[in-house]
Amino acid sequence: MRVRHLVEAVERLAPAAYAEAWDRVGLHVGRPDAELRGPVLLTIDLIEAVLDEAEELGASAIIAYHPPIWEPMKRITADDPGQRIILRAVELGVAVYSPHTALDAAPGGVTDWLCEGVSGGEEGRVAGDCRALTPLLHREPTREVKVVTFAPESAIDGVRAAMATGGAGIIGNYRLCSFSVAGEGTFFGNEEASPMTGETGRLERANERRIEMVCSRDSLALVLQTLREFHPYEEPAIDVYDLEPEPKRAIGAGRRLVLDRAVTVHEIGQRLKSFLDRSRIRYSLVGEDRPFTHIGVVPGSGGSLAPVAREEGCEVFVTGEMTHHDVVAATQGGLSVVLAGHTNTERGYLPHLARRLRDELPELETMVSGRDTDLLKVM
Repeated sequence: MRVRHLVEAVERLAPAAYAEAWDRVGLHVGRPDAELRGPVLLTIDLIEAVLDEAEELGASAIIAYHPPIWEPMKRITADDPGQRIILRAVELGVAVYSPHTALDAAPGGVTDWLCEGVSGGEEGRVAGDCRALTPLLHREPTREVKVVTFAPESAIDGVRAAMATGGAGIIGNYRLCSFSVAGEGTFFGNEEASPMTGETGRLERANERRIEMVCSRDSLALVLQTLREFHPYEEPAIDVYDLEPEPKRAIGAGRRLVLDRAVTVHEIGQRLKSFLDRSRIRYSLVGEDRPFTHIGVVPGSGGSLAPVAREEGCEVFVTGEMTHHDVVAATQGGLSVVLAGHTNTERGYLPHLARRLRDELPELETMVSGRDTDLLKVM
């Protein structure tokens, strides 16, 4: 088994395309064809203590939830802590992969796991309706534009086949996908025209079929070329429409959780204490602590999504950390806030990720780091 097999397994669970545009997900260190000779160690942060642990265990790869390389490195030496970790990982031959916000956005990922705790649901089940706060906008590569043309009934099969040879009409596992409907076309040809039927110099009517097929932008030029070559008309009418990406309700940043049973902020805090095994949860309550049903949930640092949660009708916002000013803005806008600690809202998911990776690659040995802990302690 090789590093690329591990990367493929992670990306089946959390495709890199799910990550935020600003993120640094992917393989940070290592060669895809390098052999995996030892266990894979899972951690939230790749700190030197975790790298020590990886060396002691003979680990061949590390899944570091937070990207260890964030800003571009101009050099890699032992003088800087961040560079030193990367340099040492290279020297040890340990591959490093980071899934970060891709794993947050994915179904069954970090955010859905946190929603299980907030909702009081059983493992693997959220007790309420759960959807992304900002749904992922997805467009299949073969369905980026739609090409529409018009042809006589006798030519429609040939036009469809020609467009298909250029790359049109692919939807999932199906080929030659099209839609057509009958109608009437009109034209008035001048003296230089050579119409297939009818005469120039007068308005003509023709029984035609409208046919439309989807295709990728890369295929569009070839589709149009083949369409014109095999269309019986001298000047075929052609329309090209951009297709909007489709929002994926269960995929994307944050979650809008509508609980089956309303709970108070105090109850949410108690659930999180138990679920995250934490003794301290901070909160800022707007008004009385009454039962709430609409909860915004974002692991880690979720301040940027608080306004979105409020716009989506959320009454309480659960995340790891927010700046003071973000808390002020949220509460002044009527949104109560519950803060459980940045990595506290992420770390508990690692055992689940380890198990899911073993399901993908049964021969893979996965281990959760014992030295990856919250760096901030409570006195």
